[in-house]
Amino acid sequence: MIAFFVLLGIIILLVVVVIGIYNNLVTLKNRFKNAFSQIDVQLKRRYDLIPNLVETAKGYMAHEREALESVIKARSSAMSASDKAASNPGDPSAMQGLASAEGMLTGALGRIFALSESYPDLKANENMMAIQEELTSTENRIAFARQAFNDAVTTYNISREKFPNNIIAGMFNFTVAELLESTETEEERKAPKVSF
Repeated sequence: MIAFFVLLGIIILLVVVVIGIYNNLVTLKNRFKNAFSQIDVQLKRRYDLIPNLVETAKGYMAHEREALESVIKARSSAMSASDKAASNPGDPSAMQGLASAEGMLTGALGRIFALSESYPDLKANENMMAIQEELTSTENRIAFARQAFNDAVTTYNISREKFPNNIIAGMFNFTVAELLESTETEEERKAPKVSF
């Protein structure tokens, strides 16, 4: 009889441990999904600002049609990648696709801003300055949201990989979540050289 109660106690303890680990993994997974939704909000804000930028620049940069069209194309690609990533945050292919699309969009926007330097009237345009300020602010918010997402994903992945959590994670199909990596190239990361 004592052996039965000891065995029952061990089984109950194991069930409680499994439930605790499962609930912790669910909590961590939902945290990184919420963190991605914060990125998604900022990306949508960025996407909404881009048509205003293009319309403002279009009047001044008539000869730069190709650059303007590349921004629109990159925006469309980034929106599609963002929607795919939002449906399954942490999915490796979705995160890599989003990072790649965002890199293309950032590059296209950078070309527009570089070209706008050649158009003094455009540079001085109040709408253009306001849009550039909004985009800069949004880029900063995206960077902070990306950092929070990556922190949440890292916490989830660490918990998922610990023993005995890895056994429970495997049993209930908790897969590894992918970080949202920066798309900057090594050249873009270098600090600009200033000489007087």
